[in-house]
Amino acid sequence: MAEPKAYWVYILVNQRNGTLYIGVTNDLLRRVSQHREGIVRGFTNNYGVKHLVYFEEFTDIRAAINRETRLKKWNRKWKLDLIESQNPEWKDLYEELIAPWPLPGWLTIANEKSAESH
Repeated sequence: MAEPKAYWVYILVNQRNGTLYIGVTNDLLRRVSQHREGIVRGFTNNYGVKHLVYFEEFTDIRAAINRETRLKKWNRKWKLDLIESQNPEWKDLYEELIAPWPLPGWLTIANEKSAESH
């Protein structure tokens, strides 16, 4: 059985409370990477909008597109409140998504013991 497809609605900013961009994609990491690298010409490239501060996952592309369309019609305060509700520190979530997994506990302990012995 095939795995269900995933789609994401995401919000990028250039800085906290700055310029907002809302998009939809079937590959969040690839798409945000494209924005960050300046591969996506136009609005995000022109305004330096490349920090991922919010995203939602969907299994139905129609639902994702509908959500994107609705969010784009929201007033600015609602969009800022949405971001704040999930990401009050306005962290760049892309950095967290691509970060390596934490070391297994046994490896962390071994590294600490090794460092103590030096």
